[in-house]
Amino acid sequence: MKYLYYFSKNIHSAIKQDPPGTWMPHVPKGCVRLSSGFPDASLVPVDELSQAVTLLLNEERDLPLHYIGSPQIEKLHTQLLERMTERNISVKREELLITSGACQAIDLIARILIDEDTYIILESPTYMEALEIFQNYTGRILTVPVDEHGLNTDMLEELLVKRKQKGKPMPKVLYTIPTFQNPTGTTMSITRRKHLLNLASTYDFLVMEDDAYGELHFHEPVPTLKSLDREGRVLYIGSLSKVVAPGMRIGWVAADREWIQTLFRFKKDLDHPFAQSVMATFLASVDWESHLQSCRDVYHRKCHAMIDALTTYMPREVTWTKPDGGYFIWLTAPGVDTTELLNQATQKGVSYIPGKHFCLEQEHGQDKLRLSFSAAREEEIVEGVRRLAEVLGRR
Repeated sequence: MKYLYYFSKNIHSAIKQDPPGTWMPHVPKGCVRLSSGFPDASLVPVDELSQAVTLLLNEERDLPLHYIGSPQIEKLHTQLLERMTERNISVKREELLITSGACQAIDLIARILIDEDTYIILESPTYMEALEIFQNYTGRILTVPVDEHGLNTDMLEELLVKRKQKGKPMPKVLYTIPTFQNPTGTTMSITRRKHLLNLASTYDFLVMEDDAYGELHFHEPVPTLKSLDREGRVLYIGSLSKVVAPGMRIGWVAADREWIQTLFRFKKDLDHPFAQSVMATFLASVDWESHLQSCRDVYHRKCHAMIDALTTYMPREVTWTKPDGGYFIWLTAPGVDTTELLNQATQKGVSYIPGKHFCLEQEHGQDKLRLSFSAAREEEIVEGVRRLAEVLGRR
């Protein structure tokens, strides 16, 4: 009965918000999907991945299709370690675990760190899938706002000080997307990154750093929290979904050896050895820096096109973030219920994601929405923004 009770509590917390996909109305043909947070189709290396599959199967026959998979998987570890070195993160082989995408990494970390009595801290707003994962494990979630400089660490400190003074349970872990955040597109300043790590040390909590968009910078790269970490408090989560292909499901965790060993025990056989083998073969044959630069250039142009269109068409009271990388822009339309407006917008021919789905306290996102410039073509972005502005201006 104890376990049934615990299970039912988790299920209850998980369904407090609308299940994924149930909130999007029918999208008519020709609708500009500014809701789609996935890569530009032209940047997904279909031919190169196809060649990698052919090469792998020709050289190793059925071996990559077995449980253990190809020896190429070990090469993938080396390739990811090299990428970490490029980001000034020093990691040994035993401090890296490949996962089936970033979501599995988040879930595995939550599984070993969080139970129904654990307090955690999330940004508000935050990545909706991560929010759903954490709600599967605990209802004791504290939130701290994100502003134009990322997570507001002064407000975080205020929250921690008050809880300490009142003798309340202290949070065990904080989850953040510090670079080109989903959904806001904002980036945590260097000052705040250092402040966050000092707070983690002072109040003894761990930091989950989700860096899914970190390599998609339009200007200068930003140091990761992991590269600034001197105490082993940061569990770094990486992903190739945004820079290669999300369907390959390649993510990873970089953390101290003890954490990786524990995560490995819980992960068991939840792997995709064939996808990992193909990815390793692909990475061995591609000019990675050239591929990344192509991604950056395309998304930079698209972001510029969206911001120009917003400036041209949006009503004066509407505001938005101006990202330096990634996929997303966060728009605020004062006095508008963006959930109620969505059906009208899709009928007009443009879709977005209402802001409430990124917030634990859903009312905080009522007048906000997420726009993605990653998947649509530039001319579609401009037309989509024009249609959305017409809907907003017609109220």
